[in-house]
Amino acid sequence: MAETQEKILYISTCGDENLDKASFPWVLASAALAMDVEATIVLQSNAVVLAKQGAADALPPAGGLPPLKKLIADFVELGGKIRVCGPCIKERGIEESDLIAGAQVTAAAQVNIAAMESDAVFTY
Repeated sequence: MAETQEKILYISTCGDENLDKASFPWVLASAALAMDVEATIVLQSNAVVLAKQGAADALPPAGGLPPLKKLIADFVELGGKIRVCGPCIKERGIEESDLIAGAQVTAAAQVNIAAMESDAVFTY
């Protein structure tokens, strides 16, 4: 019988208004990927602004961590999954075509399913 891969879901609600809180899901999720744990980050509320192309480019580093632009790029390069709240981007005037490579729009039911299928869920 094959072992199932461990999964962690990170739900992020902070964007450029709280760079410390916005940075940590990316750090932890990348560490999970390096440990061969499947990691998905769901961006909700103001965190969706981070998925807009170019939005993280000029943000300063926070909490002694690398800049968000690098944290996001590293997560994507390691094979992480980014899911973005559809109503949240609509509210902020962000089109699906404005999203960074690898980001996919998601809805409530899909987030619930991902949470139920995960071994752990972290919320920031």
